[in-house]
Amino acid sequence: MAIKIGIDIMGGDFAPQATVHGAILAQAVFNNDATTVLIGDEATILNTLKQLGADVSKFEIVHASQNIAMHEHPTKALVQKPDSSISVGLKLLKEDKIQAFSSTGNTGAALVGSMQTIRAIQGVIRPCITSVLPKENGGISLILDVGTNADCKPDVLYQFGMLGSVYSNILTGNKNPKVALLNIGEEAEKGNLVSQSAHQLMKDSKDFNFVGNVEGRDLFNDKADVLVCEGFTGNIVLKTAEAFYSLIKRRNRSDDYFDRFNYELYGGTPILGVNGTVMIGHGISSPEAIKNMLIHSKQVAEAKLHEKIKEVFS
Repeated sequence: MAIKIGIDIMGGDFAPQATVHGAILAQAVFNNDATTVLIGDEATILNTLKQLGADVSKFEIVHASQNIAMHEHPTKALVQKPDSSISVGLKLLKEDKIQAFSSTGNTGAALVGSMQTIRAIQGVIRPCITSVLPKENGGISLILDVGTNADCKPDVLYQFGMLGSVYSNILTGNKNPKVALLNIGEEAEKGNLVSQSAHQLMKDSKDFNFVGNVEGRDLFNDKADVLVCEGFTGNIVLKTAEAFYSLIKRRNRSDDYFDRFNYELYGGTPILGVNGTVMIGHGISSPEAIKNMLIHSKQVAEAKLHEKIKEVFS
């Protein structure tokens, strides 16, 4: 039976046109290997498919009468809108009616909803999200967390090393990725108290290949494959990288390396540490970005990432 990939059609700054268009592009890539399930207001979905000249028979549509807007408080919105596209999508995932759920809508609602519906994997203190950083040598590294957990205790940072190591293995095929702690110096005693304590926990780890501290100047070289930090720092790093890419584009410069900073190429990131494949994407996602998010959702679901994380934490 073909795998089913659900998408929140109502989420994102340019929904439903961008989300439906991205789903059409992804389904063309999937062909018969997967079915894209469009979750949202049925009349809106059908009308948008018609506008874009798509074959409705290639998709499944699940009606959701409500939508959680970007500005809404996640917990309150999930309670007040039980038939939102995010809530419905996560329920379908829990019931295994879809094998992955993707959204470019309210990230907080997707995270809180995941915790309430499919729950965190036993042993995971705090699920997190990641971002890809292109390496100058052609590879990629992961940085986590990038915004879900602004403050973290040392044991949470240690677990990020575990989560990032498993995900890096799936992304790159590297069975022993190098895990580093992002810090203000390479020495073990550098950084704030949290960083120093995290280093002490990580230095003798048998759970991942810890290579020590790295500094900001090492973000794009080959010193590490997984960069661990709290979400406050990670989000600043991510937004700074996005800003530099935008600056380069505005100046009409083209470079093979810097072109790899285009978020559209990666589409989205899984929430690491929950019992299922939940992918979140940028609110400003274009159809191309949404296509790539759905393709990556299929890859992560087929790789059974959450099952591999369960094995590590069992």
